[in-house]
Amino acid sequence: MFIQIIQGKVSDEAGLLRCMDRWTEELRPGATGFLGCTQGLCDDGTFIALARFESADAARRNSERPEQGAWWAETERCFEGAVSFMDCPDVMEWMGGGSDDATFVQVMEGQTTDASRMRELLEQAEPQVHQLRPEILGGTLCSYGDGGYVEAVYFTSEAEARSHEKLEIPDDLRSLFEEEGRLMGDVSYYDMHSPMLVSAGR
Repeated sequence: MFIQIIQGKVSDEAGLLRCMDRWTEELRPGATGFLGCTQGLCDDGTFIALARFESADAARRNSERPEQGAWWAETERCFEGAVSFMDCPDVMEWMGGGSDDATFVQVMEGQTTDASRMRELLEQAEPQVHQLRPEILGGTLCSYGDGGYVEAVYFTSEAEARSHEKLEIPDDLRSLFEEEGRLMGDVSYYDMHSPMLVSAGR
């Protein structure tokens, strides 16, 4: 799997939502290799989209479509300033990956010195997290550039996520979380309170 992340500050929310709806209805059918997308507006006006493709080649072919270029020229006008693109060839899905059943998605971005160890810690913690935090439906961890990472966690609801944050964590799981926290460094958090979730077949 390959994930392309699009991120920027929004100046025209209604216009952006119209553009996203149009892409789903008109352009998605021709996007060969497109697997799905998690996208949403965050509290500070940031829009984030995590578009999933079968491969980097599939993402490139989509970007090269004339209709995609025309659509983006219109969509780009809904943003304030530059829009960032992050290409992530290294993708890990945990607890089954993202879920279209989520009503709340939290995105974390940062720089790590050891992305492979972060993946190992997620794998080790997965069975206990599944038991302790049933409201977590799954997640993805993707890497780009020199230590950059983006992690997305999918929840049944924000209320359940906030409630379970206060649970007592077993010592062995806490040690994994503490090591992961050190590896994650300074983290930027983005909450999608009303995520827009699109899959290839839906």
